[in-house]
Amino acid sequence: MESGYVGTKEQPASFEIGPIRPPSEAHSLLIRITRNCPWNRCQFCNLYKGTKFELRSVEKIRKDIETAKAISDNIKATAWKTGYGGRTGDVAGMLLNQAQLGQCVSSVALWLWAGGEHAFLQDSNSLIMRTTDLIQVISFLKQCFPSINRITTYARSHTSAKKSLEELKELEEVGLSRIHTGLESGCDAVLDYVQKGTTAEQHIRGGRKVVGSGISLSEYVMPGLGGTKMSSQHIKETARVLNEINPDFIRLRTLAVRSDMPLWSMVESGDFELQTDDEVVEEIGSLISELQVTSELASDHIVNLLPEVEGKMPEDREKCLNIISDYLSLPDHERLNFRLGRRIGYYDKLSDLNNSYKHGKIDEAIKHIRSDGRNVDEVITRLKDNFI
Repeated sequence: MESGYVGTKEQPASFEIGPIRPPSEAHSLLIRITRNCPWNRCQFCNLYKGTKFELRSVEKIRKDIETAKAISDNIKATAWKTGYGGRTGDVAGMLLNQAQLGQCVSSVALWLWAGGEHAFLQDSNSLIMRTTDLIQVISFLKQCFPSINRITTYARSHTSAKKSLEELKELEEVGLSRIHTGLESGCDAVLDYVQKGTTAEQHIRGGRKVVGSGISLSEYVMPGLGGTKMSSQHIKETARVLNEINPDFIRLRTLAVRSDMPLWSMVESGDFELQTDDEVVEEIGSLISELQVTSELASDHIVNLLPEVEGKMPEDREKCLNIISDYLSLPDHERLNFRLGRRIGYYDKLSDLNNSYKHGKIDEAIKHIRSDGRNVDEVITRLKDNFI
């Protein structure tokens, strides 16, 4: 297919796309309405360091939406012109890996291939935009793409707490479906240590406002963020805050610290002591035991060791705790085998240990690592750090 149908070979059709989105928004149409992060001081995050936060104008955002619509319309037209009988998904699937068409075409093609129903507003805290402007953006997006039935965005608790309930209700009415918030911890000591820029009280106030507005709320929790020193209070206070909010989703994001993160200097100095995988799994079990919510617990990121520890609370509490217990009761060498297999993408769930072929391959890998004089635990840590 010629690239000219979505632009020109010299200048492919394009619109701004930010660096991240939640895993649950992998197939969403990405529309950038702010750039970078207005806080940008969290010690466990390196994504926006060295960048400046900017609000984009409604006019520029509208132009981006129009460009995305033009790309979408051209893909749909191509599905009729090239003998596919209007089967847009088939044509969109063919465009996914055609790098010469540019990132934007690939992004819209992926969205169409997945059904064209969801959109995500980037970057890290788009709720900070003036409510009247955000309403204009959402309204125009829905006008251009009537097929969209879910619009989501990131927001800090600090920002949600500052919005009035009436403003949030207006956003829900115009079509904002879900807000993703990095709670990370409900413990003020931990939040202060990692310079999160919010408090447990603000987490609760902002979260309850979002829930009260009718907008679906996803709260992200970071097991391991308390380190060995503050592990107990991290989990106890995080459970307390989540119980006060009762969000629609609680999403687990296990801490991983890379050398390019500010928190790494605290690890090197010994002030922050990282927990082992097993200790983090125990933490997650303690959190689940403390939860008194009706939330959906999700483990939808590869950085989490046990992805099957998820389900509706409280109905699936025992199932989750049993999986954790099954893992922790394994002999040391079996836990090591699973950890390495999981980190190299060989295992998807704990029961994969029962696959003798896969198990044997991982045992061979462990022997090879040791024969090279390397530490298996250190290899596993480096593999995990590559996921973020």
